[in-house]
Amino acid sequence: MIEKKFVMEKLKEFEIGRFITKQIGTGKFSFFEIKKTPLGEKIVIHTARPGLIVGKKGETIKLLTAVLKDKFKMDNPQIEVVEVTTPDLDAQSVAEHIVGILERFGAKRFKSLGYQSLQRIMDAGALGAEIVIGGRGVPSERAKSWRFYNGYLKKCGEVAVSQVNRGFCVANLKSGSVGVKVKIMPSTVQLPDRVQIIRLEAERKPQIEQIKEEVISQEQVGEAKESEKKEDKPKKSAKKKSAKAPTKKTTTKKGVKQIVKEKDE
Repeated sequence: MIEKKFVMEKLKEFEIGRFITKQIGTGKFSFFEIKKTPLGEKIVIHTARPGLIVGKKGETIKLLTAVLKDKFKMDNPQIEVVEVTTPDLDAQSVAEHIVGILERFGAKRFKSLGYQSLQRIMDAGALGAEIVIGGRGVPSERAKSWRFYNGYLKKCGEVAVSQVNRGFCVANLKSGSVGVKVKIMPSTVQLPDRVQIIRLEAERKPQIEQIKEEVISQEQVGEAKESEKKEDKPKKSAKKKSAKAPTKKTTTKKGVKQIVKEKDE
């Protein structure tokens, strides 16, 4: 029963998203979120051009709230429009920009367009980005896709699934449809394989230098004591030799032992 409830909620979100894209138009917003509040349900729409979504005097917002309440049976729906501050780091906004230029000027100069968009993304501070332009509308003998890549971009793992920003948009041209896929990895991503070396602060350097000076002074004192000990050893040995003079044992004819001391000259 719990699994069925989750599936129904996700299905409802998918239908709401399809309805919003149909009413607003493809390529006019980046993504949306549904949040539950004590007053009702809030739908947050992120876009680089909020004026197109709000409409004249908020007519589009009023129409969306009325349909969401009647058709999808949402309790007191509230729509909030949030402007994307850096559109060059938003994959959907970049894909929409490329599609807009392709529909306006054609796909003859799609290579320069891809490289320019990629350079703008990297200049905005992204770690890595990838743009894929392909389809029958690309000027070539067959349907072909071109890949523009720069920087460091994760392709697999949890980071690639949850933290890489993805965008997709389609341009309908006279020669055919052209699909644009954009992947961006922002600089705020915390990679598990990134190692950060912590350097010592400037305040700790004087303390380290003071400790080094103390160690050097202690070593010098120890060396001086060792040298003094080495100088004192030969003097003591000379005194001992002078105190104890060597002796010789001699015998007389009668067999009586006499001890004769030899004096130092």
